[in-house]
Amino acid sequence: MADNGRGPSDDNVVVIGLGRFGSQVADSLVRLGHEVLGIDENAKIVQAWADRLTHVAQADSTDSEALCQLGVQEFSRAVVGIGTDIEASVMTVLTLAEIGVTEIWAKAISVKHGKILARVGADHVIYPEAAMGDRVAHLITSRMLDFIEFDDDFAIAKTRAPRDTVGRSLSDAALRARYGVTVVGVKRPGEDFTYARPETVVPADGVLIVAGTTEQVQRFAAAT
Repeated sequence: MADNGRGPSDDNVVVIGLGRFGSQVADSLVRLGHEVLGIDENAKIVQAWADRLTHVAQADSTDSEALCQLGVQEFSRAVVGIGTDIEASVMTVLTLAEIGVTEIWAKAISVKHGKILARVGADHVIYPEAAMGDRVAHLITSRMLDFIEFDDDFAIAKTRAPRDTVGRSLSDAALRARYGVTVVGVKRPGEDFTYARPETVVPADGVLIVAGTTEQVQRFAAAT
């Protein structure tokens, strides 16, 4: 196990399963300034991440004794990135819950898998493939540049502005009255993101960040 001598804290996370999803989460957490304990049963994967994560270890994540020897019970948050081996995924979540990890995020590859994970102790179930599929579908069938949809039919999108609003202030363009969306901010090429204000002028060469229901956002993007 690679270690820099610093112990885990509430700001640090254990990531179990350093495959495509788990390794991306672990890498992003490190870039955000968190210490990460990465665990995988594959020695080659562990070796590959030895110099990139704060701590990394080869272990059977379904073995509570092995996890406790690594100090996993001291972490308040864990991410289980195991996907294809459903039994190992479920048993790992159960083991984490049993040793006292208070917040468990787990990847699921199907709705049934997700339900099982929730029942054995996962606080947050993630469906990365389904979420990405929905996102790509929205981008393909619209003129949106980026799109994020939430569970309560709320969405945020990056899109161009309708041509008839370019050069007008947001208050004058009345986008909320016309489309139901709220303009959150404006981003011009080479400039920092700025939060939208009534006097903000709609740019010809920039993009708008808008929020609203999924239907409202789609309708607004179709008008651009």
